[in-house]
Amino acid sequence: MTAAFDEPGNRGGRTPLRSAADALAWRIAIAEWQSWARAAGAPETTLRTRREHLQLLAKSMPAGPWSVTTDDLVGWFADRAWAPNTRRSRRTTLRAFYRWALETGRVPASPAAGIPAGEVPRPNPRPVPDGMYRKALATAGPRERLICRLAAEHGLRRAEVAQIHSDDLFEDLDGWTLIVHGKGGRERLVPLLDDVAAALRRRPPGFAFPGGHGAGHLSPRWVGKIIGRLLPGDYTMHKLRHRAGTRWYEESGHDLFATQELLGHASAATTRVYVRVDAARLRRTVEKGASS
Repeated sequence: MTAAFDEPGNRGGRTPLRSAADALAWRIAIAEWQSWARAAGAPETTLRTRREHLQLLAKSMPAGPWSVTTDDLVGWFADRAWAPNTRRSRRTTLRAFYRWALETGRVPASPAAGIPAGEVPRPNPRPVPDGMYRKALATAGPRERLICRLAAEHGLRRAEVAQIHSDDLFEDLDGWTLIVHGKGGRERLVPLLDDVAAALRRRPPGFAFPGGHGAGHLSPRWVGKIIGRLLPGDYTMHKLRHRAGTRWYEESGHDLFATQELLGHASAATTRVYVRVDAARLRRTVEKGASS
């Protein structure tokens, strides 16, 4: 018995037929890898993303996970019109998956080791312009306005906004602070503006943005979707985070490390991707250099 799979975005058309046994082998392998990664402490947001990557691969491969070759993976990458950062993320997932398979004796060598690294383009920060941000706030409801401000004025990612809980707020001598649960299980402290802190404290105890039927919180994807509706063109909630990083960098006297700390980046190089340098400041730098 065989089953055929079609993958959206596959420019080659229909994917090859494969056996039901191979399909089952993929499901088992992904579940076992996920259990291992969860035991190692990987956050649920990362696990969800990696699982989606592997499920996408599984639908495209003509064989089970332990029969896949480097040529299979290279061909899969070559046939996808992905953006560079998307390509890099998929490659990271496959390398992690097959590294685990190698370490646990499931494969004699990792077929993912031969996937070309490719080039990552020069950072091009695109913070949401002030006028556009003000318009989004003016058209948003109370919940959406609060989420917008947490992203644009406090630099939170959509997953970080989704997880905000009443237990994460505390007050010290300087004011209210939020414990942010960031990527990779890392936590950071972000000072809150007084009115944003008050808005969060007015929400019922528990998750600030609960999911349907009172179970858990809104999904990060849904948080991003409802804010994306307020922004024109291809601007997203993540570009509100770019706005926060750019403004912090300027207001701190170009303190990249303070901006890095507030954004929760492990590397200042990552922070540079978020910060748009003011064109007027570049011009003043050139002019001062010429007159000195």
